[in-house]
Amino acid sequence: MSKEQSSVAKAWEATIRKTQAARRRANSIFGTMSIAHADDHNEVDPDHNNNKPASLGETYLADKILPNGDYYTGQWYENFPNGLGKYLWTDGCMYVGEWHRGKTMGKGRFSWPSGATYEGEFKSGFMDGIGTYTGSNGDTYRGQWVMNLKHGHGVKSYANGDCYDGEWRCGMQEGQGKYNWKNGNYYIGEWRKGGICGKGTFVWSNGNTYDGYWEDGMPKGNGTFKWPDDSFYVGNWSKDPNEQNGTYFPSETSPEENQDWDPRSVYDVDLSGCEVNDVDGEKLSVLPSQKRLAMWSSSKNDDKARRMSVDGRVSVGIERPFDKLQIWDNATAGAVTGDGCDVNVVGDRENIGRISDGGDLLASVDDGNPKWSPLQPLKLPRPGKRQGETISKDHKNYELMLNLQLGIRHSVARPGPAASLDLKASAFDPKEKVWTKFPPEGSKHTPPHPSGEFKWKDYCPLVFRTLRKLFKVDSADYMLSICGNDALRELSSPGKSGSFFYLTNDDRYMIKTIKKSEVKVLIRMLPAYYNHVRAHENTLVIKFFGLHCVKLTGPIQRKVRFIIMGNLFCSEFTIHRRYDLKGSSLGRLTDKTEAEIDETTILKDLDLNFIFKLQKSWFQEFCRQIDRDCDFLEQERIMDYSLLVGLHFRQVSGDRELIPCSADPGDSEIVVVPRLSRVDIDHLLLDPDRRDSIRLGGNMPARVERTVRRGEFELQLIGEPTGECYEVIMFFGIIDILQDYDITKKLEHAYKSIQYDPTSISAVDPRQYSKRFRDFIFNVFSEDIQL
Repeated sequence: MSKEQSSVAKAWEATIRKTQAARRRANSIFGTMSIAHADDHNEVDPDHNNNKPASLGETYLADKILPNGDYYTGQWYENFPNGLGKYLWTDGCMYVGEWHRGKTMGKGRFSWPSGATYEGEFKSGFMDGIGTYTGSNGDTYRGQWVMNLKHGHGVKSYANGDCYDGEWRCGMQEGQGKYNWKNGNYYIGEWRKGGICGKGTFVWSNGNTYDGYWEDGMPKGNGTFKWPDDSFYVGNWSKDPNEQNGTYFPSETSPEENQDWDPRSVYDVDLSGCEVNDVDGEKLSVLPSQKRLAMWSSSKNDDKARRMSVDGRVSVGIERPFDKLQIWDNATAGAVTGDGCDVNVVGDRENIGRISDGGDLLASVDDGNPKWSPLQPLKLPRPGKRQGETISKDHKNYELMLNLQLGIRHSVARPGPAASLDLKASAFDPKEKVWTKFPPEGSKHTPPHPSGEFKWKDYCPLVFRTLRKLFKVDSADYMLSICGNDALRELSSPGKSGSFFYLTNDDRYMIKTIKKSEVKVLIRMLPAYYNHVRAHENTLVIKFFGLHCVKLTGPIQRKVRFIIMGNLFCSEFTIHRRYDLKGSSLGRLTDKTEAEIDETTILKDLDLNFIFKLQKSWFQEFCRQIDRDCDFLEQERIMDYSLLVGLHFRQVSGDRELIPCSADPGDSEIVVVPRLSRVDIDHLLLDPDRRDSIRLGGNMPARVERTVRRGEFELQLIGEPTGECYEVIMFFGIIDILQDYDITKKLEHAYKSIQYDPTSISAVDPRQYSKRFRDFIFNVFSEDIQL
């Protein structure tokens, strides 16, 4: 044996010794933490490491020490953990349980270095299903989970002896539930966002009870306080002494008891020490869906490979000219390579080849399915300029803008009765409107202004004041957005209806001029609209904040009616694609060329080339809400509405090409546009201060699947899915809800039905419109089984 060969053999023997020592250390760690159903079927003999299959595609037992120090032992399939296995990360986290193609899927147990554990069901890396979480502080939750959040029915036992048994939503108590304090007191009733809110009963250990309404953990509204001797107090409860009032009814057996009792003692004494434990409990440093798997992959093009830990830190001293370390997100594991095999997964298609000792590709397999024929990569549309033209002094509508701002400032600041959510029928009366005259020199109630004289009308002011309260719009912020120092922006061209649109400088509100007929429709449906949005917090129907009219005086006396709405696309994210979807085909194709389309272009049904995929619980809630909203619009005889959808793509390459979920991040340089990473999304879901920004139709993490229309069907509404998916943030809502099926629309339907297929036109009966709209929406939205 030559000297060179001898040195190579010694180096090889040293490597083997280090590997065996590391394996023994890992096995000793695994011996202290286990899960029964996984351990019983997943014993791997270190002396029989890498029992590779005779042919590609078989599951076998693997025992791997990965280049960054992570360790895996268990079943392996085509370069993925698949089946039962254990994975130990270098930071001390460990998962023991079921895997599916590199993702924690099924039953398993995840443990943190702090001692916290979760044992239960996983789905695509998330704690999802039925499971038990035990915190390092002693808190325990047993129940349902969705995407790392307590969601559904569950029981949480706190370390201090308190216990909650009831419904959860997005990680917080919401719905019906019972909370027991360790001192024997308990509350049973409604919860909202982690606190006692709604109707419920509080029972003290001494036998006293309060049955009534609550807000922010305190009695608020109608309620009854009762003593064990059957005496009771009935009234309106409030922490404000001026609003507190009621009547005491003594018992027949002890009429002199409790005569000196003060209702304030319930707030100051009886409820003292009955706080609900912090719903969030301890903060986790990392979530299971944030953990990454480390694999070796062959890459001749890399001169050096850097060693990276789970948190992305780089270790030095490792140089391998033919290997590259890939870190794979546990929840989005895609194509990985290693062990001499190269697998590139795109959608459901796999091109498989085997690398020889010299690194040459010996064979490749192509299933020849035309569905998976190569498609042109999708690119982001060119960036658009900020929407709208600022209305400066030289603008033709500058004076109208001043009038609008003066009027809104006057309306919002005008004193009004305390806004209770229970409105009388008189508040919705069409005659309920207020005219105010604005002379240039000012008046007792209006300030002087540089504009000409005008009159201002408020329609149903109490109703819209209450709607703003219901939608949690702060009056000061509302005035500042619309009437602050910044001018409004007018969109470059009016809509098809002839209406003009104006945006506030902060993009929070949109102001639209409307016709007199639309005002009548809104006033007619206002009671039903109010009841609908009050009953359904997640309604997708556009939010209205005010309905006004400016009457210009002078030679040209004209009225300009306008409505103030919420802007669906007000977000920190850039909206890359916008779609206006109705479910019809006639005229539902943009007339712009590809070169003319930018990020602000609103595309239509026949431009749509995606299917929107929502996580299971969101999809179910979406379907329920679409049904509720469409039922409401159908009952009000409304048609011609649409679903406005905005997409923010989370990953793009340097040349603005979209990066599919299944693409290998190492294959191209990814440019991260301002977006949320999966880690950010997990933290966002668990952060109560930021969680409220994620709602149905707003800031929703989702995926979209690319579709392609067959050439022989030019008017095919929904294309064929390709399996090519992209991660997005979604925004959507139902707009244009002020068109009823009047005589004009009936004539339009009759005329167009002669020339075109009656089912393809927008102007149809509200019942038919609602059915067609739902059918279409339920086809372009689907449940994402991968999330």
